[in-house]
Amino acid sequence: MRKKSTYSNSSSTKNKISFADIKNLLLPSFRQHKIRLLIGFSALLAVDFLQLTIPRLIKHGVDGLAEQSINSSGLIQLGLFILIIALFVVILRFCWRFLILGFSRLLERAVRNRIFGHTMKMDTPFFDKHTIGDLMAHSSNDLAAVQMACGMGMVAAVDALVMCVAAIGFMLAIHPQLTLLALIPMPLLAVATRILAAKLHKRFATVQEQFAELTEFSRSTLISIGLIKAYTMESFQTNRFNNMGQNYVKGNLAVARIQGLISPLATFVGSMGMLMVLYFGGGFVINSQITLGDFVAFITYLYMLIWPMMAIGWVANLVQRGLTSLGRINDLLTESPILPDPPATEPLQHHSHPGFTLKNLDFCYRDATTQALSKISVELGPGIHGVTGRTGSGKSTLCKILTRLYPIGDGMLFFDGQDANTLPLQFTRSHIGYVSQEPTLFSDTIHANIALGRPEATKEEVKQAARNAAIHDDILQLPDGYDTMIGERGVKLSGGQRQRLALARALLCDRPILVIDDGLSAVDVATEHDVFQGLKKHFAGKTVLIVSNRIKLLSMTDRTIVLADGKIETQGTHDNLLLHNRLYRSMYTKQMEREYDGSGSLR
Repeated sequence: MRKKSTYSNSSSTKNKISFADIKNLLLPSFRQHKIRLLIGFSALLAVDFLQLTIPRLIKHGVDGLAEQSINSSGLIQLGLFILIIALFVVILRFCWRFLILGFSRLLERAVRNRIFGHTMKMDTPFFDKHTIGDLMAHSSNDLAAVQMACGMGMVAAVDALVMCVAAIGFMLAIHPQLTLLALIPMPLLAVATRILAAKLHKRFATVQEQFAELTEFSRSTLISIGLIKAYTMESFQTNRFNNMGQNYVKGNLAVARIQGLISPLATFVGSMGMLMVLYFGGGFVINSQITLGDFVAFITYLYMLIWPMMAIGWVANLVQRGLTSLGRINDLLTESPILPDPPATEPLQHHSHPGFTLKNLDFCYRDATTQALSKISVELGPGIHGVTGRTGSGKSTLCKILTRLYPIGDGMLFFDGQDANTLPLQFTRSHIGYVSQEPTLFSDTIHANIALGRPEATKEEVKQAARNAAIHDDILQLPDGYDTMIGERGVKLSGGQRQRLALARALLCDRPILVIDDGLSAVDVATEHDVFQGLKKHFAGKTVLIVSNRIKLLSMTDRTIVLADGKIETQGTHDNLLLHNRLYRSMYTKQMEREYDGSGSLR
């Protein structure tokens, strides 16, 4: 039974994450760095223990003063003990910060690498669905939230738990009844934190989505800055960016309103507890139920307890942010490529001159109402094949199908006699050179751009590929030759130069099949002829597919396929198409009229 050539979005958009997913994403890093974490948390616990001993020393000093049983040398000795403890606290605090917060950065790197590696494995439908801004937001804002939750969030949670239990324990040892009175307001904080945390999750998810939209808009505007200026759209784009920024600020303010309630609420609860201690504890001191030193120590422990209560709100905030972002990251990582990519069960081999066979190939883009390709049956073997047709006839779609960028049904596409869906993608693509309609160049040297597919290529091999693409002489005229930096997306080159540079890249790979999707449209006629002659010589006996609407180029091919509404209307040689195909003849007539004036001489 054939698979459908359409595809759907099956990923969740609710950003919910299970405990199993959290383990899958984070546990490997925790296992890898368990010794680091063990030492770090040991230092953190040691800091907490040392801090808890200070009130005991203060109690001893106060009681000694009240009973006049301690002199100035005794007070100096207590002060030195406190100073030494403070010094150890500083050293150990540096240790846990370096070890635990450093771990959070290592975890961030591991998850970022996983996101990047997963993205590299995804197919074209995935990138049709996700904007670049959305993917960047996952690797920046979302990952930063996860790092904070697994760094300071984890530290604050452990520190707050230890300090809370220990402080309450010391308070109970001093006076159990006073401790219960001090803790009466605590349930209010727990209930309020639970309610506010749920609202925070929803609002923070909205903020992350707004950040992704803002990033994508900024990216798309900057890479199209020339077009924006040409149409004098600077103010319009600035206003749109400003409106999106205002929405992002509103979303953050909605988050801040929730965050702004949590910490003051924790402080209020702590203050209520302090009020209870001052009122009832003062009476206990007057009635000699506890000493003045116990009262001072109790208040000090209560102050220590206020930080854990405040930390509850902060940790809840960090955890909710982290879980929301981790859910978004998990949604991304659980998406699977739609293109079938079976593993190689045995060494694969191909004939010296492989080609494609298409049998009733159908294809429809996601959410499209009509098929982009319908009942395409054709043999594409050794030779130079041209493809032409009106805009929207399916030319570029056919190229993307052949280069295995989109999924198709079983039994529709055969590579070297085998169903393409049964072959590993890397195997099929490794035999195909591809020059797209819009050449993709990087902000690097010309040499690096040409050698992208073969980084190990020698300088002479790179130069020979440039000669075959008729771009060598142009490169030599540049200030630094092959070492010239071409700027973002090749901005320093003309359209024709960019296309020929991309062609040189494909020629350097020297693969048995070459697909050129209108990759010579910006090249002048004379250069186009030189490029074609180089292709004819270099790819003798190999399979070349050239998409173009330029009749002079098509006339040099072995045959041309004419597409109309996603179907093959006809195919044949240049002369045959002139006689039997109205569209091809019309294209020829119009292009000849543009090239010659009425007297028959060149314009």
